[in-house]
Amino acid sequence: MSNNNDFSKRLDIIEQRNSRVESDKAWEISKMRVFIIALMTYVIASIFLISTQLPHPFLNAFVPTIGYVLSMQSLPFIKRLWVKK
Repeated sequence: MSNNNDFSKRLDIIEQRNSRVESDKAWEISKMRVFIIALMTYVIASIFLISTQLPHPFLNAFVPTIGYVLSMQSLPFIKRLWVKK
């Protein structure tokens, strides 16, 4: 009886861990995550450009933001190439 109970507890722990790992993976590849980080990048770059009194801070803040989004879009392709080699 103790072995079945122990086995059941261990199985529950593994299933909980798998659920957390699946949730973490879903978040890592989600479009919402990319959007939030891009938005944060834009806001931080804008604040920096305003504080340094550079011209067109809101327009220039798109440069790092677009760079981030493009890098995130190319990563799956690069990962496939890396895995093959």
